[in-house]
Amino acid sequence: MFHVLATISPWRLMAIPLAECLVLVGIHSYLGLHVIRREVIFVDLSLAQIAALGTTVGFLAGIHPHSTGAFLFSLSFTFIGAAIFALTRTKRRHVPQEAIIGLVYALAAALVILVIDRAPHGAEHIKEMMTGSILWVKGSEVIEAAIAYSAVGLFHFIFRDKFMAITNNAEEAEAKGMNVAFWDLLFYMSFGFVITFSVNTAGVLLVFVFLVVPAVIGAAITHSFRGQLIIGWVLGTIVSMLGLALSYWLDLPTGPAVVAFYGVVLLLVALSLYIIRTKNQIKALRNLVLGVLALGLVVLYFEGLKKVILSNHRWAHGEYSAAHRHGAHHKKQTAVQKYDDMDIEAKAQALKRSKDMTKLEKLFVASETPDGQLKVAERALQIDRTAGSTMLVKILSSNAPVFFRNEALGHLAKLCHKQFDIDLLTADHAAQAAMIAKVRQCLAALSPSSKPQPATPAQPRGATNSNGAAGQPGMAVPTVPPPTVPTSRHPSP
Repeated sequence: MFHVLATISPWRLMAIPLAECLVLVGIHSYLGLHVIRREVIFVDLSLAQIAALGTTVGFLAGIHPHSTGAFLFSLSFTFIGAAIFALTRTKRRHVPQEAIIGLVYALAAALVILVIDRAPHGAEHIKEMMTGSILWVKGSEVIEAAIAYSAVGLFHFIFRDKFMAITNNAEEAEAKGMNVAFWDLLFYMSFGFVITFSVNTAGVLLVFVFLVVPAVIGAAITHSFRGQLIIGWVLGTIVSMLGLALSYWLDLPTGPAVVAFYGVVLLLVALSLYIIRTKNQIKALRNLVLGVLALGLVVLYFEGLKKVILSNHRWAHGEYSAAHRHGAHHKKQTAVQKYDDMDIEAKAQALKRSKDMTKLEKLFVASETPDGQLKVAERALQIDRTAGSTMLVKILSSNAPVFFRNEALGHLAKLCHKQFDIDLLTADHAAQAAMIAKVRQCLAALSPSSKPQPATPAQPRGATNSNGAAGQPGMAVPTVPPPTVPTSRHPSP
């Protein structure tokens, strides 16, 4: 994996993602126990996919995936899914509910692909939905998630008897006069609310693993609900810390690394319980050794198969053999090209480690999306205030969607210690140009190396300068032309 530059402290890089993982573990371990006891293992995956479908539909409509509007779209879709699952859990079922859950997941996944095919940079959006961007999570997002999950946890604690009754034995609860459909709907709606929050940062795969693996391991060790919950919390904390550490030291995408490490831990726990609980431990150890040998034979088989295929040029390259013969696959990539080949998580990690302004400036120019430019500018701002603010002004001056220009303006307002009262969605070109001129004046005043610029002659009220900014009598208006920015491919909301 490509390193943009020298590493920084792993604690500084991973502290906020770790906090997010711990928040996720707290609520998902509890909900996972309900899922295991209800025997609807894939309901989380299905609801997560429905939430992703809502975000995708909003994205196609011009709503940024990490905005409040996208969350409302996603939550609305999830509530519809919750209603479907609550209504299909009846006493007399000819079709298992798990089949319905699987069908809903497949339909949601297919619709995501159909919808995203109409949106720009659809492949990037699908990849982010599946793996998330937990490395790039902000402290404010962690606090918001903790508050939201605490509210759901309090709700479940208050009505714990109701939820446990329909989870353990819905038929018995209905016989006692409980409205199972109503309480099921409340359960799935609260469940969907948590999933909608989680998918936005952690992605579909990591959310599913956080929900199922700690619950499965807890259920395998003890039958006590409280004991299972404690095991899930402790295990989730340890695995999250080790998974994030491995993703840092091995330079792997954070979300998939944690998912894979959860799988390894689940396998180790299963093998340990098999050896401990078997009556003949010697036989169990012998079977374990035979299993390791069988795994070794499988690895050797694929190694041999690889050598056989590579020895036959047609098998190895097929229609791409001509390009291979001319060395197309051996061209040396530049740093920017290697960065472009990374997935979302790897890009985020590379940016957080970068300290080279020259490379950051190249990455900014090469970024095809305003989202990518904004992230590079935010990192540059941490290293060099002048260079970072210049990038932010470029985003502000571009025709990027309003969300990204508002984010850039927010950063610039903090630098200037003032608020620029303007609505970029409704403001005309002259008002925006005047605001940008004020931002440039403010940044020039903050720069220690800035020199006083000669004032331009006063213009009549209502006249505009070369930047399109409205002039005022007696005021000097900067005439520096705005820098050229690559045109964004994103549709404006």
